[in-house]
Formats: sequence, structure tokens, C-alpha cells
Amino acid sequence: MKQFWISAGAALLVTACSSPKPAPSPEPDRPAGDSDDAAKEPAADNPLLSPSDLPYGMPPFERIEDEHFGPALGDAMRRHLAEVEQIAAQTSDPTVENTLIALERAEADLTRIQRIFSARASTDTTDALEDTRTEMAPKLAAHQDAIYLNPDLFARIERLYDERDELDPDAETHRLIERYHEDFVRAGARLSEQDQERLRELNAELASLQTAFTQNALREDNESAVVVEDRAELAGLSDSEIRSAAEEAEQRGMKGKYVLTLANTTGQPVLAKLEDRELRERVHRASTRRGSRGGEHDNREVLRGVIELRAERAQLLGYPHDAAYRLEVQTAGDVETVNELHEQVIPPAVENARAEADDLQRMIDESGEDFELRAWDWAYYAEMLRRDRFDFDEATLRDYLELDRVLEDGVFFMAERLYGLTFEERDDLPVYHPDVRVFEAFDHDGESLGLMFSDMYARSSKRGGAWMSTYVSQSDLLDTKAVVGIHLNVSKPPRGEPTLLTWSEVETLFHEFGHALHALFSDVTYPRFSGTSVPRDFVEYPSQVHEMWADWPEVLEHYAVHHETGEPIPMELLERVQRAETFNEGFRSTEYLAASALDQALHQLAPSEVPAADEIEEFEAAALEAAGAALEVIPPRYKSTYFRHIIGGYAAGYYSYIWSEVLDADSVDWFVENGGLERENGDHFRRALLSRGGSEEAMDLYRAFRGRDPVIEPLLERRGFSREAGGE
Repeated sequence: MKQFWISAGAALLVTACSSPKPAPSPEPDRPAGDSDDAAKEPAADNPLLSPSDLPYGMPPFERIEDEHFGPALGDAMRRHLAEVEQIAAQTSDPTVENTLIALERAEADLTRIQRIFSARASTDTTDALEDTRTEMAPKLAAHQDAIYLNPDLFARIERLYDERDELDPDAETHRLIERYHEDFVRAGARLSEQDQERLRELNAELASLQTAFTQNALREDNESAVVVEDRAELAGLSDSEIRSAAEEAEQRGMKGKYVLTLANTTGQPVLAKLEDRELRERVHRASTRRGSRGGEHDNREVLRGVIELRAERAQLLGYPHDAAYRLEVQTAGDVETVNELHEQVIPPAVENARAEADDLQRMIDESGEDFELRAWDWAYYAEMLRRDRFDFDEATLRDYLELDRVLEDGVFFMAERLYGLTFEERDDLPVYHPDVRVFEAFDHDGESLGLMFSDMYARSSKRGGAWMSTYVSQSDLLDTKAVVGIHLNVSKPPRGEPTLLTWSEVETLFHEFGHALHALFSDVTYPRFSGTSVPRDFVEYPSQVHEMWADWPEVLEHYAVHHETGEPIPMELLERVQRAETFNEGFRSTEYLAASALDQALHQLAPSEVPAADEIEEFEAAALEAAGAALEVIPPRYKSTYFRHIIGGYAAGYYSYIWSEVLDADSVDWFVENGGLERENGDHFRRALLSRGGSEEAMDLYRAFRGRDPVIEPLLERRGFSREAGGE
């Protein structure tokens, strides 16, 4: 059984990487799924009622309708709870087989349906799906509580835990016993009945609020798009980008105008290109006001409620605040360690950022302009400075980064050289959207590994960002192989034109493919440990390592060819790209670390310390100042009211990216030292780490791969920082 707090964005099930109106909470003592709506019997032809007969158990997308999800989830909860109650009511002594393995099997149907719903609600949502999400979130939270707070079931698990050494199980089963016991204790199994009652209320309220936050954020993204009347204002954008903006406007019923949609981050890609400074400011302000501009989708009160209820829940469970509760089971271990990490890396990042700001202001002054650098100017002048300093611009580079070539001749080529994998497209399998492609993965010996969906394009029905999702997880117990999806939000070009990527999007594609490999390579017995079921601050590490191959010369030369002429990327351009790797690193690090500091500041609050809704902006400013990350020209990568990561699976965990990068940078050094893109290296990484999922302690897996504990120096060198600037 996998413990997860119900969260939107992760859409009822945590995904790797990286989404709403509150619904009334069910009565705490009512069995989960026993409301009038959930009690409706699903139609006999509901395709979600039984496992799919398609290859690898992939969902039969062509048969699934929006109205199938609610009844199927309600039915699965009822059946799951009935099986759990039978397990708990046994009079025979508890064994791994009749208790833990029985629990692993019992939840398979509900997990399968949740995963399908999660993916659909994240990638191609509708009003009906959002209504289902709103309705089901508190019911699923109550369902989870009904299991974790079952005293008879916990008694069986605790007895197995107490006797685990005498049972002499194999290593993975021994860990299964320990993890189940930890999950139940952390879910409140040892609380008094009165405290458990309050815990149920908190979990139901949180499920509704978290769902509301993410739905609000998606609607704010769409409603905050910037409308432009005059084509001349779009100077700096390519003809293709302008046509895309015109098509977006036409789809919204504004023919003759132009609409600039917003990415989920604070910084917007168009800011690097737009020459019109007033329009740049409009785009920036539209981005930063999301969720705090009033109206029915304002997220400030929702955010306040989430943070306060999380803090109360943490204290109920015996922790000073939510960050302490969450970090206990991460590889970082405690709040002090994360705070020390911030103290080590924020000062050099900000120091570099200030120097970069001085360079940009100097460029503005020398151009004859008379204004002070502001946040909406940074990307534009940074791109100008990059062109001057390294003699290339992003547009030139994009001509060599066509999406299909990057995927098939870059990502798949890397996988073949490093791991011996091959991928074949399956046009015969159903998909949930016309833009989606399906690939079957084969191992070096021709044995099938599973399926991977590729969903690259942005759309209004899809949440922002990039992520990997799991539809089916590998498990020897259930005899299943992985079915996964990788999702980006690349702007779709006008019909008939090539999809040209930015360098950041190329790295993101390699990153998400790294998550997919983590799932496809999984070789464990229990679903509890499959694939990316590892600590949140470890899950990004393997995927970040795979970013290194994007500009590995042998890989880059294989996919980076001009989309019109077929000419390979000039070596001098490649060299200029590589020389520019640390350019603007102070900005990138500071905007990320500012968001990470905000995440910690919010989740290190006691209930009484949570700011009121109208004080959120003031709290953010004070938190950034306290962390040493307050730069007016570099706002956080996410402000609190559209920070979907921390409403979902990255609550008190956004630091994970830089924590994982310590391991990543050290691992990249290992690959370089051992010859780089070699099968022997890939096989070692796969065998020692990628295949093990969560079946062993995360840092033990790292040591098995690297041969020692990680060191921070490779990270500081990569980012162009010095240890002296960061302190000891």
C-alpha cells in the first residue's frame, strides 16, 4: 500500500517530477465511498471496472468517457475497503502473505483507476472531470483514513514489525514490513480516537482545498493570457510565433487579435524576445498576479487554509510544523539540513545574480536607454548579452532542435548506446489525445519492457510544466510491466510547420525520459517499491543525470541537424553553446532558490503563525529577505498563489531539485571519469540504482552506484559558484 496525501496537480496520485472549488467533507465516521453519489452502481459496460486486455494493461482510452470515473472510483473504494476489512478481521496470526501481500493485491484496482483518472485530469481535463475531482478528493482522503486508522489492521502490521527479525524475510520483504509500519504510524494509527477524528476532518478539508487550489491555478493561467490588439507590438517574435498567437486568439473567439498564453512559471518565454517594453511589463504583471487578483479563482484564502491545516495536522501527529513531518522520511532527514543547504547555496547565487544585473544595466545604459533594469527586462537583455558574448542566439540554435529528431535520434539514441534499448512506435494502440504517440520499449536482448506515451504539446486542458506519470507500475507480485507517459508543454506550431525546441525544452525532454527509464527499468517484487517510489528529494536525481546526455557530443551530433537543410550543427556553434552553459546561472539559481525558500518558510509555520490571505505578499517579501534571496529584479520562479508543486507532492520538498543536483553533478563526474556513453556504465547505473526503485534506502543505492557519499564541489563548479562565497 502506498501512502499519499490526496492532492491536486498530482491529481489524486503523486507523479514524478514535479491543479479547483472546495467540496463538502463527508462525515468522518461514515465509511469511505458510502455517500449517495458514490453508492451508485457503475454501468456494466464501464471499461474501468476491470483491468484492460490491451498490451501491458494500458488503458482503453477510446472507450473511457468522463462519466465513467466517478462510479468506477466509488465502486473500487467499496471493494477495496471490504477486502481490507476482511484482512483486518482475520483470526489467524498475521503473516506477510495474509496481511501485507494481501494489502498489496487488494489496492490494485483502485490504484489502476486513480492513475488513469490522474493522467486524464492532468493532460486533457474537462469541466466534468474537474467536477469529479472536486467530488472524489475528500472521499478518497476519507477512504485512506478508513484504512490507516483501522486499529485491527494496524495491530497485525505492528506485530509483524515487532517480529520482523524473527521472521527472517528476504531484504525487500523486510523493508516492506518496515515501510508499512512507518506509513501507518505517520498516518495517525497511534493517535487517540478523538485525535483520529480530528485527523479525518483535516484530511478531508485539505483534499478539497488542494483540489480547489490547482483548479484555480489552471483557470487563472487561461484567464490571465495577454491579449494584443496590434501586430506591431509583437516585434521580436518569429512569424510562426505570431501566427500561433493569432490562432490562439481565434480559438478564443477574438479573430484579428493575438493572445500570448502563460507558462506556469513566473518568467515567461516571450519576455526574451518582445521588443515592446510596455508589453513585456504587461506579460510579467499578468504572470505574477495569478491567484491574487481577486475574483472567484483567487488562491490566497485557499493557500492560507492549506498551510494552516497542514500545520495543525503536523502538530496533531507530534511535529512542530509540516516541514518537520515531511522531511523526516526524506534523504535530507530534517529541517536543519535543508536550511543549511539554502544557507550554503543562496549567497553565491545572489552574488552572481547581482553581478549579472550590473552587466545588464550597463548594456541598457550603453544602448542609450534611460531606465532601470526591471524584472520584465531581464530575459530580453540577457538574451542580447548572450548573443554579444557568445555569438549565438536561441533562435539560431532552435533551427537544429526539431522535436521528432530530438526524441528519436537523440533521446532514443542515447538509450540505445547507454542501455541497449530500442523503441518502436505503436500506431495500433488508442490514445487520449491526437497529439499523443505510443512507443514500445525493448531491452538489449529483445525482451519487452513496457510502453511509453509521448505527450509534448501545451493545450488549455493540460496543466503546465513537465512531468512523468505512471499508468501501470512494474511488479513481480502482480506480474506487470511499466506503462508510463512523459509530458511537456511545448508550444504547438501552425499546421505544417516543424516543432523547434528551445535548449531548455531539450534538456527537459531528456529529464522526463530519465523518469520514464526509472519506471521501465524497475525490477522489484512489490508495487510499494516500484519505479519512482523513492523519497521526494531522491526522485529527481536519476532524471537530472540524464540531462547530461543532451549535449554529450556523440548524442548531440546525432540529432542536432538543421530542420530545413539537414546540415549538422556547426561545431563552432556547439562550442559556443557549451561555453555559455553557466551564463545567467546566477539568475536561474536565484529564482529557483527563492521559490524553494518560500516553500520552506510556509511549511515551517505553526498554525498560529500562518499569515492571513491579504498578508501573503507581505509574508513572501519577509521570507525572501530572511533567506537572503530578495532581489526585486528576480522574483521567485513561482509565487505562492500559483506554486502548484507545493500544493501537490513537493510540499516542503521543492528543495529536492538542488538536493538531487548534488548527487547528479557528482554522478556526472563519475560517468566522465569512466568513459561517458558506454554500455558498461549504463548497465552499472541501471543495476545498482535505477532497477531497485524504493526497495532499498535511497542513499544506500547511491553509494552502491558511486562507491562513496556525495560531495558538493561538482555542483558548485557546475553553477559557477565558489565554496568561499557560499561558506562552509
